[in-house]
Amino acid sequence: MSDELVIVETLPDGVVAGGADLDPLGDAEDGAAKNRAKVGSARPSSLLYTYGPGSIMDLPGFSVMPAGLDDWERIWARRESIPTVVEPRLLEVVRLHLGPQVDSLRPYPWQPTRAASAKEGFDLGVPARVFPQWLRCTGCDYLGPLSRFHYSNTHPFRPDLAQFVHRSCPGRGKGGQGTRKSPAVPAQHLLTCTNGHLDEFPYGLWVHRGEACSVAETPELKMRDANLGKSVGSMIECSACNARRGMAEAQGDVGRDKLPRKCRGRHPHLEIYETGCEARPALIMMGASNLWFASTQSIIVMPRTEAQQRDVLVDRLRSGLGLDRIAEYFDDLKLIREFAKMKDIDLDPVSDADLVALLADILNPGDESERQEKLASWDPVELLIPEWEYLQQPILFEQQEDNAGLMVTDKPVPEKLKPLVTRVVAVDKMKKVNAFIGFTRLDEMDRISDVSTRLVKLTRNGKPTWVTATEDRGEGIFLQLDLNRVASWERNVRDSAIWHAHVQAHRRNFQRRFSETAKNVDPDSRMPAPRYWLLHTLAHVLIREMAMKSGYGAASLTERIYAWPESPGRDAAAGLFIGTTASDSEGTLGGLVALADPSRLGPLVLGALRRAQRCSSDPVCAMRTPSDPEDFLHGAACHCCAFVSETSCEKANRFLDRRLLLRLPSGSGETIEGYFGGVHGQ
Repeated sequence: MSDELVIVETLPDGVVAGGADLDPLGDAEDGAAKNRAKVGSARPSSLLYTYGPGSIMDLPGFSVMPAGLDDWERIWARRESIPTVVEPRLLEVVRLHLGPQVDSLRPYPWQPTRAASAKEGFDLGVPARVFPQWLRCTGCDYLGPLSRFHYSNTHPFRPDLAQFVHRSCPGRGKGGQGTRKSPAVPAQHLLTCTNGHLDEFPYGLWVHRGEACSVAETPELKMRDANLGKSVGSMIECSACNARRGMAEAQGDVGRDKLPRKCRGRHPHLEIYETGCEARPALIMMGASNLWFASTQSIIVMPRTEAQQRDVLVDRLRSGLGLDRIAEYFDDLKLIREFAKMKDIDLDPVSDADLVALLADILNPGDESERQEKLASWDPVELLIPEWEYLQQPILFEQQEDNAGLMVTDKPVPEKLKPLVTRVVAVDKMKKVNAFIGFTRLDEMDRISDVSTRLVKLTRNGKPTWVTATEDRGEGIFLQLDLNRVASWERNVRDSAIWHAHVQAHRRNFQRRFSETAKNVDPDSRMPAPRYWLLHTLAHVLIREMAMKSGYGAASLTERIYAWPESPGRDAAAGLFIGTTASDSEGTLGGLVALADPSRLGPLVLGALRRAQRCSSDPVCAMRTPSDPEDFLHGAACHCCAFVSETSCEKANRFLDRRLLLRLPSGSGETIEGYFGGVHGQ
């Protein structure tokens, strides 16, 4: 059964498609030869991390931008009840970042079908808008807005054929009105700023150098390829006055001075313009990797305490009944119970006194200043601490229930890994919940100072009452290193020249960020400790090795690093979890957790360390140490030995160095002792 979500296109006001506005519900009609709303599909994971609201999804014929959550409400309105993902621990973190008005986590609007020809879920989908809305004709190079092109999408089962065409395209010859229909493609130049705004490039003003055309009020423009000599890029031409200007002039710091001085504050995913943006616009290409960075939070679901079960009931009442209804009927508990029964919420075991307390908690949003204070000091590690603490208590493993989200088993540590590795836990079954809370442009959220305030808003008023979330089920292996040995090793590494070089490179990297607010960040506060580099590198070499033994591709394996020194109120941690998940209800097949058996895990870890000891790029890779002006955030690590797919790595292949894992030569003449020293068992 496919779990891909439909991408539903919604054209902007004033644009018609094939003579009529798009009707998303019309896709379910039979025998209607008309333009369809469905233009593509995507998996939930890609919508969470790659193509969420505000991003640009490149389809075969054109590109679309998933809309803000306001437009999703019109999709959910087609259902009597809206499904939710219930996980109070994650919802609490979402509320911390976005505000107490968030009452629920929702899955993506998708419904499985019983058969290929079934109609379930045809009225659901992710709403999206065509963007960029300036297109270029592939037949004659005409460059114009969306309204000058014709939309065609009539095949009910081939959304990949959807396209915009330029009718009566004259081709590139001289004179005459053509009769051909040439497909159009997006014009890929855009403007963005550090506040997350995104806008079309002003081609008309650009080619006329900020002035109006001297010949025509609305002149036709052409976008020509200019890949000869030094004219790399596109050339914009005005057909009326013959003005020409290359897009190469807009690139870099020099080109930025030639762009508009003020950002228009456009959010195309919300169809709004914000006022008061003081950031300078910068040129960005449609496919640039820094156009959209997802900000997500995720947890592994653990057995719930009584307090957490109470939180679940609070969240269900809040999302099922709504704040307005609870406030209106607060004094009528009988009616509240009736409303809850209609929403399949069982309140029979709850006494009237307890119900009053629950309703009071729902209506009490808490102190906003207290939330802001907590947010200012919030550390993402807080999401990992409960998971780490649970894994430290094997006595709790025996109390697990079969229907729990997490089933783990303590395993013997292979003799050859002792005493460096102290614990191995087989995660037979797990559920991971991921929530999307916003996005940034130009810089990732962990590279900017004001964190959640820099997130681009998901609704027009900036206060969403829900966010999207996914539930993944799977398996994995947890390894824990000896905490005392790690602490002793870490003290020695901090005094080394190699670590000092990494710290200096990290500071230079922060100084060169795009965000104007990066100058307010203390780079050292964002620098992971040496133990994180150690466990992160170990996780990567294990992922590469496990991919050859488990039956899963390396891109299907993910890491979760538990690595932080001891601090007030927080015990030290030094462990890693490597898992694989699937978004369907059955989870995965068991090929990864089977590797936790001591007879298989010992040779696997030693084999991974042996491979990591040599790289085909050595000695260049083994001796790589950043020095001024270099600012890369890795040492002895590269695509040949330690890098993995970005779907697997939680830090985008940053903070890796094989020298912290093993004894390798150093370019500075200093050799530090890696945690595992030489490889055992050779």
